[in-house]
Amino acid sequence: MVTALVGARIFDGDHMLEGRAVVIENDRIVGLPHEKDLGPGIRTQRIEGLLAPGFIDTQVNGGGGVLFNDERNVEGIRAICEAHRAYGTTGLLPTFITDTRERMAEAVKAAGQALDQRVPGMLGFHVEGPFINPERKGVHNPAYMRPLDDEDVAILTSLKAGRNMVTVAPEKNNLADIARLTQAGILVSAGHTAGDYATIMEAIRHGLRGFTHLFNAMPPLAGRDPGPVGAALDSSGTWCGLIVDGLHVSDASLRAAIAAKGLDNMMLVTDAMSSVGSDLTTFELLGKTVYRENGKLSTADGTLAGSDLDMASGVRNIVERLGLSLPQALRMASLNPATFLGLDHELGRIAIGYRADLVLLDDALNVRQTWIGGEG
Repeated sequence: MVTALVGARIFDGDHMLEGRAVVIENDRIVGLPHEKDLGPGIRTQRIEGLLAPGFIDTQVNGGGGVLFNDERNVEGIRAICEAHRAYGTTGLLPTFITDTRERMAEAVKAAGQALDQRVPGMLGFHVEGPFINPERKGVHNPAYMRPLDDEDVAILTSLKAGRNMVTVAPEKNNLADIARLTQAGILVSAGHTAGDYATIMEAIRHGLRGFTHLFNAMPPLAGRDPGPVGAALDSSGTWCGLIVDGLHVSDASLRAAIAAKGLDNMMLVTDAMSSVGSDLTTFELLGKTVYRENGKLSTADGTLAGSDLDMASGVRNIVERLGLSLPQALRMASLNPATFLGLDHELGRIAIGYRADLVLLDDALNVRQTWIGGEG
């Protein structure tokens, strides 16, 4: 069936459009005519607000009361995707944090099953640890941390579908293993790292392509010791995930990083936990109690434990806290992560041939409706 969405302003990924219709057939966008030029016999759905490309989040630990580490199955992934869809996220990577090898293998297997079953919103997996540095552990359990080995590489490269990502501390791993992952199509990102500038840049030469939650769980940029932050901002062809919640990183640091690296390689991430889309006030994370208070998630000792952020709130924060334009904020939430994932040929824009993954926002940038593959 062919359906035309009419009545809303449209952000197509580059420009704001007025008076246009988005024509959808099956799961694809097949036309963007002026509304007055719509042909007869096309079913129309009138909407109000701003229609934008659906949000893409590469770091989602949980949502809707579900933590991926605890529910390593299709049902858990489906619940997480459904919870975040309410906030405009039409594509995400369920993120499995530092744990045992056996549970990691179960998570990768579940991701494959969810892709096979075409769970709406499921794009692939993100394994964040255990290949990270205990010196920058954050809330991760150092007892499980270890370098990559052949068995790990085999598990992580076993899934041939989806766009899949692994966070590592380059200084704790063999750079040849980073190259093996990237050659197999895995996106390797630096995070929870204390690596110096030279080590990170060498990892980039071996295929490293991202920085997981820039600034967090890594040493700060210093004049004579640029470290991971300096490498991230000084390198081309790499992408940085930014948690824009006013808690993880100061607004000034975020603005400075965007100014230094440029907007196109910056992407909004949530690092969301199970609390998003739920009424939880506490939850358990690998044996630790996490407390939720005024949008902040932390353990009893005050350690930040992921975030309570959703993508729509992140977009609002980019505009209201950082002072960027709405088109810039929307690109950071859609086209930029799509480009990082290598999916910008079909996601991140409202254009002919692209998948009809869309979000409808009101004037306050609250989500009114989403479509995934044309299904609203």
